[in-house]
Amino acid sequence: MENFENMPRPEIVLVADTVAKEKDIDREDVFVAMEIAIQKAGRTKYGFENDIRAKIDRKTGAIALSRYREVVADDAIIENEAAQLTLSDAKAYDKKLKVGDFIIDPLPPIDFGRIAAQTAKQVIMQKVREAERNKQYEEYKEKIGTIINGTVKRIEYNNVIMDIGKTEAVLRHDEIIPREKFKNGDRVRAYVLDVRRETRGPQIFLSRTCPEFMAKLFTQEVPEIYDGVVDIMGVARDPGSKAKIAVRANDKTIDPVGACVGLRGIRVQAVVTELQGEKIDIVPYSEDRAQYIVSALAPAEVSKVVLDEEKGRIEVVVPEDQFSLAIGRRGQNVKLASQLLGADIDVLTEEQEQERRANENKVRLQRFMEALDVDDMIAHLLVAEGFSTIDEIAMVELKELSEIEGFDEDVAAELQNRAKEFIAKRNDEFAKKSKKLKIDENLKTIRGLDQDMILKLAENDVKNLDDLGDLSSDELVEILGENTISMQEAEEIIMAAREHWFKEEEK
Repeated sequence: MENFENMPRPEIVLVADTVAKEKDIDREDVFVAMEIAIQKAGRTKYGFENDIRAKIDRKTGAIALSRYREVVADDAIIENEAAQLTLSDAKAYDKKLKVGDFIIDPLPPIDFGRIAAQTAKQVIMQKVREAERNKQYEEYKEKIGTIINGTVKRIEYNNVIMDIGKTEAVLRHDEIIPREKFKNGDRVRAYVLDVRRETRGPQIFLSRTCPEFMAKLFTQEVPEIYDGVVDIMGVARDPGSKAKIAVRANDKTIDPVGACVGLRGIRVQAVVTELQGEKIDIVPYSEDRAQYIVSALAPAEVSKVVLDEEKGRIEVVVPEDQFSLAIGRRGQNVKLASQLLGADIDVLTEEQEQERRANENKVRLQRFMEALDVDDMIAHLLVAEGFSTIDEIAMVELKELSEIEGFDEDVAAELQNRAKEFIAKRNDEFAKKSKKLKIDENLKTIRGLDQDMILKLAENDVKNLDDLGDLSSDELVEILGENTISMQEAEEIIMAAREHWFKEEEK
């Protein structure tokens, strides 16, 4: 049994309560720190090979110091004679003891000398600081995704160090709105981006440029968003210049755009002021993707929207006089709309669209005439029906082909047979070229690459997943051609090629 001193030590309890209150940490953490300090002093006095443990009575402050010896099996190897003894030897103390029990010998209280007291103080302060840092980390970790207020304390290497109350936070240079200047003492609002646990205490990283900061500002300024009546469906920003925010009302009687603008624009103006004059377009969200695209590209007027869901590309056609408005200054308007929709948007004038369609149809006509050995008229009919590849003709139901004006079942069957023969021949040639160029089979599994693309890559010494993974998006687009692949598709292909790297790292 642990033998507590009969004499209470109220000063110990007073110190624990005072430190816990001053540092705003758990009282129990202070007692544990004190016990560790007393144990350390005890081991210094009685020998570090001993298992010395201290216990402080939480009510009276009385200290119990004890030596622990573990009971081990008779055939066990004794690693430390001062802290272990065999079961046979332990029976001499108490016949009820079993393996795993401890023999606890009370020790006289320690008379702290100057050095021992100093050591104990250092241990206590170290443990108190650790408890303080852990409390701060847990407290600010819960604030990730919220806005906090702080005061500029100092500026280091263009990074702003802010005092946020109990600790400091970092507003890095790239998270500050362009042309925004701070000086010591300025009051600043920022979004808590990340909190990391480090030895010197929690590192809190803030941002004023992320889209989430603007979304949170609107949540604070617009009661309908705060109450959940209006939802923010997307935010895109060019910090300090322009932004777009898409909103949707859950109540049909509420105008979501009007709610965000506020009476005489007071609500949106409050956000604009906080963001240093950043112009904000409030876009009504729509489940109809085409309508959403039209709204996202405002103030430009859109003539036509063509969606390619499979490739994640959007083609927007606008009148000639609306082209520069749709693109925006330095491509800003279409870039923000693309971010909002999560897809590439190609903006064309009506004349450009007609020219592109004519060129695409010309290529398809030539391909059908050569691959299927048909005349210009049949190729035109296939293009007019929306067929773009030989594979589509081979895979489509025969009935669909035979229903084309001017075709019958015999013509449809002959066309489909020729398409299948062409594909078989093409696959055979691809297999031979793959072998000759030593193309890795894994390269053929990457979604988004067809046989022509793979051969073109191989001709440019890109023959396996590692070669492809080493490319940048720009390099891949340059090899395959801008009309063949978009930048977003290039990024997806390269990331797919790099997947095996991450799997290998995990292993």
